[in-house]
Amino acid sequence: MKRFRLMKKIPIDSNIYDMVEHVIDDVFLRQTFTFDMYSYLTSNRLTGPMVDEFIDSSTVHSIGLTVDELNLYIEGGSDNEHKQIRESYGYLGKPMARKIKTYLESIVSDVFKYKNDKKPGRRKGSRNRKKLTK
Repeated sequence: MKRFRLMKKIPIDSNIYDMVEHVIDDVFLRQTFTFDMYSYLTSNRLTGPMVDEFIDSSTVHSIGLTVDELNLYIEGGSDNEHKQIRESYGYLGKPMARKIKTYLESIVSDVFKYKNDKKPGRRKGSRNRKKLTK
């Protein structure tokens, strides 16, 4: 008789969502760049399913949309879409927009780096090595 294991969806602590949203607000309002996502994830020891849930969340999706909009603002242009973007992010200036874009990209890349580091598998140095016998 085969047994099936049901994978329960592990609820992620809403603290990470609040933290990232607060960081995004600080970046745009105060231009503070002090948050390190990878350190936050390692210190709180988030599990793989929790990280997967965060990656699929609307928070990460909105960060991606914001990065795309900042790319349009940095690129510049005179069509209607660029005018709307310039109206939205014009107060920043292009150097600050580049810095914010890089910072937001680093937050998302840190999440994927942490996810990759948390993959199960053999640990370093635990390979079965043949002993040389003579």
